[in-house]
Amino acid sequence: MAAAAHRAGALKQQNKPHKGRKQRGAAQRRVPAKTLSRRRRDLAKPDRRHRALQLRRQRKEAVLAEKRKLGRRDGPPRLVAVVPLHAAVVTHDALRLLQSDESALVHENERAEGFVLLCPRLKQRWRFVTAPMGNLHAVLDLAKAADTLLFVLDPLDGWDSTGDYFLSCLFAQGLPSYALAVHGVADLPQKKQTDAKKKLGKAIEKRFPEAKLFPLNTEQESLLLLRHLASQKQRHLAFRDRRAYLLAQEAEFMPSHDSDLVGTLKVSGFVRGRTLNVNSLVHIVGHGDFLMSQVDAPPDPFSLNPRVAKGQQRKGQDMEIQDDSVDGAVEMEEVLKVLMKADPRRQESLQSEVIPDPMEGEQTWPTEEELKEAEESLKERRKVVKVPKGTSNYQAAWIVDDGEDGSEEEEEEDNMEDEDLMAEASQVGESSEEEECETMTVAESARDDLYDEKLDEDEEQMLEKYKQERLDQMFPDEVDTPRNLPARVRFQKYRGLKSFRTSPWDPKENLPRDYARIFQFQDFSRTRKHVFRQIEKEETEGAVVGWYVTLHICSVPISVMESFRQGLPLVLFSLLPHEQKMSVLNLVVRRHLGNNETVKAKEELIFHCGFRRFRASPLYSPHSSADKHKLERFLRPDVALVVTVYAPITFPPASVLLFKQRSNGMHDLVATGFLLSVDPDRIIIKRLVLSGHPFKIFSKMAVVRYMFFNREDVLWFKPVELRTKWGRRGHITEPLGTHGHMKCHFDGQLKSQDTVLLNLYKRVFPKWTYDPHVPEPVPWVRNEQQLPVQEVEME
Repeated sequence: MAAAAHRAGALKQQNKPHKGRKQRGAAQRRVPAKTLSRRRRDLAKPDRRHRALQLRRQRKEAVLAEKRKLGRRDGPPRLVAVVPLHAAVVTHDALRLLQSDESALVHENERAEGFVLLCPRLKQRWRFVTAPMGNLHAVLDLAKAADTLLFVLDPLDGWDSTGDYFLSCLFAQGLPSYALAVHGVADLPQKKQTDAKKKLGKAIEKRFPEAKLFPLNTEQESLLLLRHLASQKQRHLAFRDRRAYLLAQEAEFMPSHDSDLVGTLKVSGFVRGRTLNVNSLVHIVGHGDFLMSQVDAPPDPFSLNPRVAKGQQRKGQDMEIQDDSVDGAVEMEEVLKVLMKADPRRQESLQSEVIPDPMEGEQTWPTEEELKEAEESLKERRKVVKVPKGTSNYQAAWIVDDGEDGSEEEEEEDNMEDEDLMAEASQVGESSEEEECETMTVAESARDDLYDEKLDEDEEQMLEKYKQERLDQMFPDEVDTPRNLPARVRFQKYRGLKSFRTSPWDPKENLPRDYARIFQFQDFSRTRKHVFRQIEKEETEGAVVGWYVTLHICSVPISVMESFRQGLPLVLFSLLPHEQKMSVLNLVVRRHLGNNETVKAKEELIFHCGFRRFRASPLYSPHSSADKHKLERFLRPDVALVVTVYAPITFPPASVLLFKQRSNGMHDLVATGFLLSVDPDRIIIKRLVLSGHPFKIFSKMAVVRYMFFNREDVLWFKPVELRTKWGRRGHITEPLGTHGHMKCHFDGQLKSQDTVLLNLYKRVFPKWTYDPHVPEPVPWVRNEQQLPVQEVEME
């Protein structure tokens, strides 16, 4: 009998098969990266290796192309924002060394502190702009458009408290490429130079762990700094990579025919980021959104090779350039080229809000029976009134019969008379006060008293907010039931929920009128991906990156030009589709460690969201994945919160900074974070907790008092579930008496020190106080005991 054949078990060792000899032509085979499947298992191993190699080469070539273009002849000059971090730093002396190269050409800027440096030997050109000392908004605006930030340090202290505060704001907004320089080390005694360098090195390691400190004492050291600025790797800011932006080099205001306060603003500068289309909207940071009428192409005033008049005639230019010169001269100074003019059919609309129609609601046409009933009721209401001859029906309707009750009209007349008497009395009082006033000199002690009065008012308000915040932490959401008003009337907009987490709440229920003015996406994430995909794939017509252009911006207030004349930076960003429309923004923020001031919900704050700056009144709620979020009455210092506010649509990613304005005009950094989403359907629930005290306790029954003060309120809130601070749950069974006592049943016996609670909920919405015009802050001073600069000058 033959033996049975052996069969391998399930645990048999599986050896790897032999791969065979490598093919010679496999290393030379090229596979297009776009045609490959997304699934890795569909590709062979050599194909995956070649695909990774192609992608690596593409990224490397893109980085090199960007580095070669920036600052060269075909690209815009490298924009370097010089930020002094100490009050003792003199930037003028440090920048003078950068201009000392004999082969370099320097173009001074008369309106602002800065210059353009052309270096044919390095084939580079830079534009240096000095940030105004102490102006926080100007520093942040320059950082939004700058390619490099040049921080100038003090040789002894590095940076002071103001510089440290500015660094915190810049890190929160997003830091581009940066460099550190110190001027004045050679002026110190020889013994102190080594100690100063060691001290600066230790200070830099905390803030800038990988940065190198460049001394600025000689021409050779300044040349090393220029070489570093020309060759350093560029860091990208997410909110400006997909938008065209521009820092104004020159500006000219032309008033309109109707008013001298509004006109056309001509802004000249180099296009950066993306191609600028004249049909898109443009946002002027701190001033709002505007339309463009045309884009001109003047000659480049800072060309590395001025003999070659190439201008904007580069390879790959697809649009037609119109020549408006009369003589048709060849010289670039006499040539004015109009790149594009706005097309009204393709231009983006400036409409930011929906105009609600009050008659838009559904209405039904009345039937014939209802019309007959209405006519009969009108006939019954008609009364016979004696009127003089020649009186029309309209005049007769206003004649009142003697028998009618005119109590309401008499009350209105009495109210009008009372108001007139009050107005006359106030006028008499003011006139008498004016007559009694005398001019007198005020001593210094009186000034101190006036200062103390202002300080006392601010301290009282802060103390009141601090007490409210402490009470909310100790007794969250608890309120006292009013005794002079029924609870069913006071809390009629609130409702009870079986479970805050699982109970349903319709997001379209009882919306405010402000929701009729905003825009909402059906799927925001899908729209965002579609807009970004269009930017990457489609080639837009317009001014290419690196061109020197002049933008004609329509209906601009003269205040924009006045701020530019004062030396403040003028930064422009092009808007993506839908970014001019109002909606509800949700921002994730965390409290800044250096600020402990109480911030209440719906208190007006100043927002820096991406490239925008505006004022608004936000709401706060926890950052969670639930469908309902509880309102936080204060900005908590220990957790991340979601800030909900009415603001124009902005596509993330974008950084967020929250500032609070003091009474003296200074701005304090309150919180930092990022843009989460644009979602008006985010449900924010305000909770109220009514508390009661157990009066008599039985096994599972208890008599509770002090929650309500009449029998009708107990019956009204009977369906709402009760809970206690010690974890018991129950419900109201029946009222007892007429003073608000009630019999309650719980799932266990209560303790005498326990408290009975009843939760009520209501959906809340942010306050519409959006304002894109933010006033310039007072120069920032870290020490709160010091007065602001303006007040010191007045005294």
